[in-house]
Amino acid sequence: MIFKNKLNTYNSSIFLAYALIAPAAIYILCIVAWPLVETIRLSFTNSSLAGEEYVGFENYERMLESKKFHKIVFRTFLWMFFSVSLKLIIGLIGAVLLNANVFGKSAFRVLVMPPWVVPIAIGMLGWLWLYNGYFGIIAGIGMKTGILDGPYGFLAYKTSAFISTVIADVWVGTPMVTVFFLAAMQGVPKDLYEAAYCDGASKWSRFYKITLPSITPVIVTMALLSAIWTFNSFEIIWILTEGGPRGATTTLIIDTYKQALGNYKFGRGAARAVVVMILLTLFAGFYLSLLIKINKKVANE
Repeated sequence: MIFKNKLNTYNSSIFLAYALIAPAAIYILCIVAWPLVETIRLSFTNSSLAGEEYVGFENYERMLESKKFHKIVFRTFLWMFFSVSLKLIIGLIGAVLLNANVFGKSAFRVLVMPPWVVPIAIGMLGWLWLYNGYFGIIAGIGMKTGILDGPYGFLAYKTSAFISTVIADVWVGTPMVTVFFLAAMQGVPKDLYEAAYCDGASKWSRFYKITLPSITPVIVTMALLSAIWTFNSFEIIWILTEGGPRGATTTLIIDTYKQALGNYKFGRGAARAVVVMILLTLFAGFYLSLLIKINKKVANE
């Protein structure tokens, strides 16, 4: 009898647990799972404004055989590499400075946030003005100092446009990286620094042997999150260049948008979206396995 009562209580608890998570599960199925399944289905069709027809792997074959698509994939990873690397480096330097015992550090911590808080569209409009070759402040300073001979449109040339979009993306993403690194640094036990100081360790030694190993899991996590957000970044490039000039800043996300909504080739756009999902899944899997190894190493130490 006692066992039966316990079993009934256990079953009631299981039922209550499922009932509590049901709304969230249904929401995820409706908002995430169904669009994902529909995107995969569309990728096997030639869906457009004229209708749709099943074409199998034709969209994928055409995409993978395209040299232009290969260049876009390479450019996307190159853009992500430069952007994420700069975010991590600048964010780490910023966190170290904000963690130092200096007067007014609370004010500096607040001032580092605006690029992250300001809506991306508003921020990119500001960068459009900065990059303008005739009345932008960057070109103006360049002409005043003699670096530039005349007006220079930074978004009008392939190399400068690519670099300009990277800088704008770094400006947007660095504050978040800085804040996370700062929080991780403040969680490092002070006893370690005091012991190292008593042993005569220099500031660089304390940073290299205590701070960096302690915050490595956070660095890897932020690298993963920043890479995913940068890979999927759309507004920054679209507002600044719309993927131009001559495709110099066209990434996979921009190409997907142009195919699906620009050319109304929904099937081709869906195939590109599926490729993006696969690439990010593989990338995330690699990073997560790396993070697990690093966490185990830190725990053993």
